[in-house]
Amino acid sequence: MTFLMVVNGNRREEDGMRVVVVENLKNPYEGNLGGMNRRFKLTLNKLYAWSLVDYERVVMIDSDNIFLQNTDELFQCGQFCAVFINPCYFHTGLFVLQPSMDVFNGMLHDLEIGRDNSDGADQGFLVGCYPDLLDKPLFHPPENGTKLNGTYRLPLGYQMDASYYYLKLHWHVPCGPNSVITFPSAPWFKPWYWWSWPILPLGLSWHKQRWDDLGYAAEIPVVLMELLMYITIIAVTRLARPQMTKLCYNRRPEKQGALLQWLIKLAGIVAMVAAYAIPFFVIPCTVHPIMGWSMYLFGVLAFSTVVINAFLLPPLAVLTAWLGIVGMLFVMAFPWYHDGIARILVVVAYAFCSAPFLWASIVRVMDSLQTMLERDPHFPRLGDPAPETEFSKLY
Repeated sequence: MTFLMVVNGNRREEDGMRVVVVENLKNPYEGNLGGMNRRFKLTLNKLYAWSLVDYERVVMIDSDNIFLQNTDELFQCGQFCAVFINPCYFHTGLFVLQPSMDVFNGMLHDLEIGRDNSDGADQGFLVGCYPDLLDKPLFHPPENGTKLNGTYRLPLGYQMDASYYYLKLHWHVPCGPNSVITFPSAPWFKPWYWWSWPILPLGLSWHKQRWDDLGYAAEIPVVLMELLMYITIIAVTRLARPQMTKLCYNRRPEKQGALLQWLIKLAGIVAMVAAYAIPFFVIPCTVHPIMGWSMYLFGVLAFSTVVINAFLLPPLAVLTAWLGIVGMLFVMAFPWYHDGIARILVVVAYAFCSAPFLWASIVRVMDSLQTMLERDPHFPRLGDPAPETEFSKLY
C-alpha cells in the first residue's frame, strides 16, 4: 500500500511514502477567520486530494489522529465518506474520497466565486459540497473486498472524539470498530504539545506513534543546548554566591525610601514568576512530554537558584510551587483511576490541599524580602573606607 503526504514545502521522501508538493490554495474566506481560527487558513489544501487521480481511493487524515488498529477497509468506501461526530456536521479530520479532476476543478471554481462557507475552513466548505451526507447509509465494508459506489456515513469509531475517552478512561463505541481517535479540542492542547500530557492522558499515545515513525531528531539538539545552559546557570550561581550576597547586603537601610523598598519587593516577585515562566517558553513545543516536563522542572530549578541567592530567599518557599507541580504531574499521570470523574475529583482535592502551602510560601517570601531590606549592612559600599578592626588597632 502506498501512503501519500501532501505538504506545503520541501520534504524528502521516506520509505513507503510519496511526497506531493503543492502550492497553497488561496483561501477566499481568510477575512472571516479571526483569532485562533486563523490556524485554518491553509486547510483548504486538503482539496488537492481529489487531484490524486493515480489512485482509486484516498483516505485523508489530520495529524491529530491516533490509529488503534488497521483500517484498510476504508479504501472500500465510495466516492465520499466521512464521520459525524456532532449531530449536524461531519468532521473532516478523516474522510475517504475517490479522486476526480472534474470534482477538483469544480471545487476550485467554487473557491473562485466564493461559495458560502460556514466556518471559512475546509470543514465548512466540504459540508457545503456534500450537504445531504447525513441522509446517506452507514458504511459497512463488503466482506469480499469490493469497492462501493456513492456516498456514505462512516461509523463514529473512525473518528472517536478524545473528549469521550476522558469520562471513563476507556473506549466503548458500540457502532462500528473503535479504530481512530481524533483531538478536536482547544488548539493549545493538541497532542503534539508536550504540556498537553498528563492533562490529557492520550497525548502520550500520540507521541509513542511519533517516536516509532519520525523520532525527535529536530528537537534533541535544542534540548541539549538548554540542558547545558541550565547546568551553566547553576554552576555560575554557585560560584558567584558570595558576591551576590554582598550586593544584597551592601545598602544603607536608613537611606532607602518606601518606593525603593517596594520596587525591590516587586523585583523579587517578578524574578520568581520569570523563573517559572521562562523555561516553559524556551522548550520546543513538540518535544516528547517526558522530556518536556523534565526540562521544564530542571529549568525552573536553575532559575530559582538565581532568585534564591540574589534576594536571599528561603529555598523551600521559592520551590513550593515547583514541588506542587511535581505532585500534580504524579496525580494526573496516575494510571489506575476507575474513571475520568474520579481523576478530576482527585486533582481538585490535591489542588485544594496544596493551596494553603502555596499561600504560606508567598507570605514567607514577602517576609524574607522585608527582612532583607531591614537587615543592617555587613559590607561596606564600594569606595568606602574599610572599618578599623581590633587587629589593626594593635599596629
